[in-house]
Amino acid sequence: MSNTYTIRTMTRDEVDLAIEWAAQEGWNPGLEDAHCYYQADPQGFLIGLLNDEPIAVISAVKYASAFGFIGFYIVKPDYRGQGFGLKIWQAAVARLAGCNIGLDGVVEQQENYKKSGFSLAYSNRRYQGSSHKLAVQSTLELTELDALPFSTIAQFLEPFFPVQRTGFWHAWLTQSNTKSVGVLVGGELQGIGVIRQCREGYKIGPLFAQNTQQAEAIIGALSSQVADDCAIFLDVPACYSAAVELAQKLDMTPVFDTARMYTQEVPEIGIDKTFGVTSFEIG
Repeated sequence: MSNTYTIRTMTRDEVDLAIEWAAQEGWNPGLEDAHCYYQADPQGFLIGLLNDEPIAVISAVKYASAFGFIGFYIVKPDYRGQGFGLKIWQAAVARLAGCNIGLDGVVEQQENYKKSGFSLAYSNRRYQGSSHKLAVQSTLELTELDALPFSTIAQFLEPFFPVQRTGFWHAWLTQSNTKSVGVLVGGELQGIGVIRQCREGYKIGPLFAQNTQQAEAIIGALSSQVADDCAIFLDVPACYSAAVELAQKLDMTPVFDTARMYTQEVPEIGIDKTFGVTSFEIG
């Protein structure tokens, strides 16, 4: 019997499978990530089937004609090293042809990604801390984001991503296991942070602020809304010294690094105000 390997777009339920595989790989996805990611691009998730058995997944989310992001690149362990991963990788890259493509890849795969035309922009680093240590009160004026018009939040977020992604942001901010706060200065929104429940603990992301004081206040406010001694994860651009220094000041421990890479120019996405990355999977 000959083997038949086919690659097609995932159904919505199959995105849940990709999330489950990601959890098995130790990536610790959020409880509602599948729903949120699907809003970004329902056609942007591919699955590889060998004789109708799912054995490989990847995301190739196309935000606009000029920008896309690859993630969820996973092949079931028993089928690795047999060319199935390469084929679904090629399908993902082909779907984003003509785009500037970004990804967050494990450091060990940097050389392979370079062979596909990707160049290293900088590293992102995941830190882990404990909620009871991070839940520090601040004198800054903070507000829950759902008290603000979504248009205000969307306008604030625009400089932090290469293109608009309103549908994704709306889903991200309205998750049932999520809390979000903003910093107001003279009535102006100057920083935001979101914390969501994951398979293990919680992740803060995004975390955008004008300075370290604001970022620390947001971390404190978000961490105070979860149980004591709960694991808190924060993904930090390792090239931004203020963000790294804040994580160290808060006694957070580095867990692993990823390589942020692009096929074209590095987008202007406000790294100097990014204290927490939104997502390694879809940018």
